[in-house]
Amino acid sequence: MAGVPDTSDAVTPRPPARDMRVKRADAPPVEWAVARGLLDYPAAVSEMEARAASIAAGEAAERVWLVEHPPIYTAGASAKDEDLRDARFPVHRSGRGGQFTYHGPGQRVVYVMLDLTRRRQDLRAYVGALEVWMIAALARFRVEGGVRDGRVGVWVARPDKPRGIGGAPAEDKIAAIGVKVRRWTTYHGLAINVAPDLSHFAGIVPCGIAEAHFGVTSLADLGRGADMAALDAALKAEFAPLFGPLAEIA
Repeated sequence: MAGVPDTSDAVTPRPPARDMRVKRADAPPVEWAVARGLLDYPAAVSEMEARAASIAAGEAAERVWLVEHPPIYTAGASAKDEDLRDARFPVHRSGRGGQFTYHGPGQRVVYVMLDLTRRRQDLRAYVGALEVWMIAALARFRVEGGVRDGRVGVWVARPDKPRGIGGAPAEDKIAAIGVKVRRWTTYHGLAINVAPDLSHFAGIVPCGIAEAHFGVTSLADLGRGADMAALDAALKAEFAPLFGPLAEIA
């Protein structure tokens, strides 16, 4: 296992995001749903898009859907073909923002379907709230994550790894964000590495970031023994202060 990172000289957590809770006191809670087993990615995306459309039409409750996928590479709207180094797994062209990423067992994918007309019609504030949410959840495992201008996702410093050109500190990404909004309803969301096979990321240039001192890590890689259920509990606990109350469903 790699040593626990010291982030004091590399990554500064973003200041608290704007409040993204619903405006009405009588608004229903957000559904919190945890899928069992590995879900086929295209089928999951189809279900997510249908649910988001129903939310936008006022026909369904908002939902946070936690899933896990079989190994797959997904290409966002900004993906470059040359960033697919080795198509060892299926490749899915996705409508989300961002570039290439990997999903697979041991990674928690969270699809967040919220109606921003009930909250705050501010996409920057929404993405900032997602970042703060992930950082707060990771802090429960003594992982100090942060964000960087020009590099999406949540990063941790790796003083145990070689520095880059000019002495730039090494950093690894532990969580990714790729969102889409239609009719002010959000979908897609985020992915946090719990204990995936990190070698699977070698088939792509993750999020288009190719510098050798920027890598990928996980809770397991950092020596944190958290499992998926523990991460889910941390995410659930940190959701309400930013987005409002939850209602767990089967």
